[in-house]
Amino acid sequence: MLILTLNCRRFSAQYQLYNWGDQAVMATGMVERIVVGDSFLTHRVPGADAKHLEGECADHKDALRLILDTLTGEGLISEAHDIKAIGHRVVHGGERFTKSVLIDEDVVEAIREVATLAPLHNTPNLAGIRAAQELLPELPQVAIFDTAFHQTMPEPAYMYPLPYEWYQKHGVRRYGFHGQSHLHAARRGAELAGVALDSANIVTIHTGNGVSLCAVKNGVSVDTSMGLTPLEGVMMGTRCGDIDPGIIPFMANEAGVSVTELDLFLNQKSGLAGIVGRRVSRRTVVDEAVVGDARCQLALDMESYRLRKYLGAYIAVTGKPDAIVFTYGEGWEDWPVRGMALKDMSQFGIEVDLKRDEEALKGGKEMLISADHSRVKVFVTPSGEDMVLNEDVAAIMGWQ
Repeated sequence: MLILTLNCRRFSAQYQLYNWGDQAVMATGMVERIVVGDSFLTHRVPGADAKHLEGECADHKDALRLILDTLTGEGLISEAHDIKAIGHRVVHGGERFTKSVLIDEDVVEAIREVATLAPLHNTPNLAGIRAAQELLPELPQVAIFDTAFHQTMPEPAYMYPLPYEWYQKHGVRRYGFHGQSHLHAARRGAELAGVALDSANIVTIHTGNGVSLCAVKNGVSVDTSMGLTPLEGVMMGTRCGDIDPGIIPFMANEAGVSVTELDLFLNQKSGLAGIVGRRVSRRTVVDEAVVGDARCQLALDMESYRLRKYLGAYIAVTGKPDAIVFTYGEGWEDWPVRGMALKDMSQFGIEVDLKRDEEALKGGKEMLISADHSRVKVFVTPSGEDMVLNEDVAAIMGWQ
C-alpha cells in the first residue's frame, strides 16, 4: 500500500513515498531546474543525510523517471509498480471539484479548462499527471485540489462586488488556496485546543513564500484571503496581495506597462521582493534590517502589519477563536514576522510567550507559543499537506 504523491511546479517536482499500511514516510525529495537545465534531485530518507543526485530533466516526464529510478536505486521499491497509487496536488479545481477525485480524461479536461485561473500552477500540475499516466498507465491516480476545502464558503464571502455576469460567464469569484494545509492546521488546532472539529472556531495561517489565512467556523472554511488567484490577500514573498485595483489601469496608462508585464510585476516582483528591490529570503531581510537597511525594515513592518489586519478581520468572522494555528513547510527560521504581527494583539486576548516564540523559530516541531495567561491559544505546527494527500488517496482507494 505504497503511495507516491507529487507536487509539480513549473521548474520543480516535489515528491513523497508513503507506506499507508505502516503509516510511515519512506522518502521525500525534490527535482529542481526542470526544463531550464542543470537539473538535480535532493532525496531524503528519515534518519539519513540528504543525497544530491544530478540528472538532466527536459520536462516533468524526465523528472518523474528520475524520481522512480532513485526510489528503485535506493532499494525503497524493487520496481515502479510496487507503488499502488499516485496522488497529485492540483492547485485550482474551480467550482466543479469540492473533494479529491480519481483522475480520468474528463477530470484532466476540467483541470485544463480552469488553468486560465492559475496558469503558473495548473499547467505544471497537468504535466505531472500526464507524465505519470505515460510512465505508469496502470496505476490509479488521484487529484487533490487546493481549492476544495474552501468550497464551503458562503456566497457573501466568495462573491466579488463586480458585474454578476462576470461570475456567470467567467467564474470570477473567490476560490482560495492552500486547502490541504488549512485543513490539517484546523484539525490539529482543534485537537490541541481540546475541542471537536465540527464545533471549532479557528484561524489558520499558511506561511512560506506564499501566505494565506483561513477563517474556520464549526470546522469548515468560511473565508480565506486568497481569491480568484493566489495573488489576493496578505503581502507575500513576491506577490503584492491586496492593492487598489486602480493601480493597474493607472500604470498601464502612465508607464505603458502591458498586461503581461503587470502580471509579472504583481506575482513575481512585488511583496518583500518589490520593497527590498531584489528576491531574497526573509532571513536575509531580517539580517539586513538589523544592521540598518531601511527598506528591509519597511518590508518586514509592512508584512507584519498586513498580517495583523487580516487576523483581526478573521477573528471578527469566527468570533473568539478556540485557537490560532500557524503552519509551516520549509523555512521556519525565516518567518519571524509572526512574532511581529502578534505582539500588539492583546486586545484580542492574544499574548505571545517570547521565549516559546523564539524556540519555535528553530522549527521542525509542533508547539504552543502563546503565554499561559493568553485567552486565545496560539500554536505552530509543521505542514500536514502531504498527510492530507495520502489520506485522500487512501480513502479513494478504499484502504482502511
